[in-house]
Amino acid sequence: MLHMKEYNISRERIREAYIAGMANEDVKLSVGELILKYGHPLERHEVVTEDGYILTMFRIPKKGPVVFLMHGLLGSADDFVIGGPEVSLAYLLANDGYDVWLGNARGNKHSRRHISLNSSEPIFWEFSWHEIGFYDLPAMIDYTLNITNKKSLYYVGHSQGTTSFFVMGSLRPEYNEKIILMIALAPAAYMSHTKSPLVRLLAPISSTINTVLKSLGIHEYLPNSPIVRTLISILCDTEQMAGVLCMYILMMFSGLTSEINITVLPVLIGHVPSGGSINQVLHYVQEVKSGKFRQFDHGNDGNMVKYGRKTPPSYPLEKISVPIYLVYSGNDLLCQQEDIYKLCGKLKNCTDIYRISDEYQFNHLDFVWSKHFKSLVYERILKQLWKFT
Repeated sequence: MLHMKEYNISRERIREAYIAGMANEDVKLSVGELILKYGHPLERHEVVTEDGYILTMFRIPKKGPVVFLMHGLLGSADDFVIGGPEVSLAYLLANDGYDVWLGNARGNKHSRRHISLNSSEPIFWEFSWHEIGFYDLPAMIDYTLNITNKKSLYYVGHSQGTTSFFVMGSLRPEYNEKIILMIALAPAAYMSHTKSPLVRLLAPISSTINTVLKSLGIHEYLPNSPIVRTLISILCDTEQMAGVLCMYILMMFSGLTSEINITVLPVLIGHVPSGGSINQVLHYVQEVKSGKFRQFDHGNDGNMVKYGRKTPPSYPLEKISVPIYLVYSGNDLLCQQEDIYKLCGKLKNCTDIYRISDEYQFNHLDFVWSKHFKSLVYERILKQLWKFT
């Protein structure tokens, strides 16, 4: 179990800092309003995938090389700006002249439309991160290259943003030619060594939970809806425990951290979660249980129909030829060193692996909000971008 005393800060201090942060107007500003507030130009773009999902992208247009950013599970483009102008990846890249594109996966709060389906229909939610990698990323990358008149771009993904990239690169290898360099923050492919207490608790009963939820007509996980926002407010905003319970839940999921500026926490909570499908979560749990990186498991009968075999096929990672730079933290409960080194061994062109110093309590979500992100991560990213210029 995790204890607040390990966090080395009192509950009262968390409460006071969180309450102070609730007054920040950034809590309620949209991603576009945040980008404009902090002095950057903004463009909004839409693209339709091969299977009909309508995705929204945001752009901070600059004259430099194109960098495409892809968020993690239950996240959105917001993830790359909500940490503030001093630490958020999108702002840092834009400040250095890069043309920054922010992607959004199907089903999150920015991409809940389809050319013929309604998000209230169960069939709308019949996807996992497999479809995000197979359909969404190619559509957004092709659109970005077409608008910018470029032949290739840099790709930076966090968590699920790396998973979906590995799907695309292995099953649609023609896209390897369109990526100069892929930088993987908290890469998530092999997951069998995950230590997250919440994930380990739910893994054995995940199929049952999935069946029950779908029988109740629930196909979406933690949407950015009034009901979920009310629940988050109860957990996080009550005066006596402001921020404390919410902080504890986050650390149970992703690991202890000393990297978050607690006054910024209300801003983060104001923008996440952004929603996703039940199958996205279940697909990750399947990877934890199987120890493999493979397509969605529909059960023996379903697999025979879908794949012509009783078990889902593994992703052919050896088909990925893009140079890939892996960045991880020893304090990340979700993405463990053993799994990351296994991933590197499967990749054709794993250029390097960087482990963030253990002197920092840097967890899975700190790649979004760490107060030392610039010195611990961004400077490494910048060197890699220069190296492949």
